[in-house]
Amino acid sequence: MDKPFLAKLRRIDPYVPGEQPQSDDIIKLNANENPYPPAPGVQETLRTFDASRLALYPDANGKALKNALANRFGVKPTQVFLGNGSDDVLALAFQSFFCSEQPILYPDITYSFYPVWCDLFRIPYETVPLDENFCVNVRDYDKPNGGIVLPNPNAPTGRGVSLDFLEDLLQHNADCVVIIDEAYVDFGAQSAVPLLSKYENLLIVQTMSKSRSLAGLRIGYALGSETLIATLEAVKNSYNSYTMDALALAAGEAAVKDEAYFQATCRKVIATRDRTAEELRALGFAVQPSLTNFLFVTHPAKKAPEIFEYLRQKKIFIRYFKLPRIDNYLRITIGTDEQMDRMIDALRAFL
Repeated sequence: MDKPFLAKLRRIDPYVPGEQPQSDDIIKLNANENPYPPAPGVQETLRTFDASRLALYPDANGKALKNALANRFGVKPTQVFLGNGSDDVLALAFQSFFCSEQPILYPDITYSFYPVWCDLFRIPYETVPLDENFCVNVRDYDKPNGGIVLPNPNAPTGRGVSLDFLEDLLQHNADCVVIIDEAYVDFGAQSAVPLLSKYENLLIVQTMSKSRSLAGLRIGYALGSETLIATLEAVKNSYNSYTMDALALAAGEAAVKDEAYFQATCRKVIATRDRTAEELRALGFAVQPSLTNFLFVTHPAKKAPEIFEYLRQKKIFIRYFKLPRIDNYLRITIGTDEQMDRMIDALRAFL
């Protein structure tokens, strides 16, 4: 049967998320989720939430959550943008700021959603190679471009850059928007927030999925100049004014207000990460320095796909990327101490 309409459909290679196994007896270390529950205030908010509010549209401006975030970061509420996870925020930012004919720049090994958005929105782009140690060279971005996206710290490598590096990058790219994707910044990297008052072209994107244990509610946000945030709001309101639901707005506000729990959880993840890195090195793994809630590792004597499949058979799920330059590396999310001990025991048996 002839189907001429097929020729008019959009063809694109989509982003592939980490596997989501539907079993309770596995150790899930493949999606960079937080192993600890959300803050007590979040749990209380969910327990006492008035379900009748769901019959009404949520606050399209998310005023209460914006105020909470503005207070935490020392900015104006008009410098805060909310979205349905940082992916939503980044997608809107790509549409809002990357509108020239010049290519945007981002690392060749990084978050694999970036090229998907470029293809979807028809944005020209150029990948900038990391060096042999998976580090970013700031001078590689000293060339004409239509914008820059830099994750700090980077994924899946786990490496971060300094505040001086970020300021250097901004000083040499004043004619475009520079997006710093800080999805993992709370686990030890330096945030670009102190630079917001100096650079109107800086947009910082963060998420509550990682350090605040709210991956299931999809809460992302951006911090930037009032000019950039107003542009994001205009683009958002051109197709969907209600990107965040009432439950997510309420839980997000509660999470932001519990600073002590947030800091304690981050410290636990960092301590487990550093301990696990040393144990992996003792087993012969080469482990990249990490400022995230995951480790990026390779073993000189064993192939990454073999390790991946062995652990999978043991119901321990980690992440393997069959991509150039990193096809012998594994990304391991940091779980609880007990979960990481079980993974180390399994690796010891395999080796």
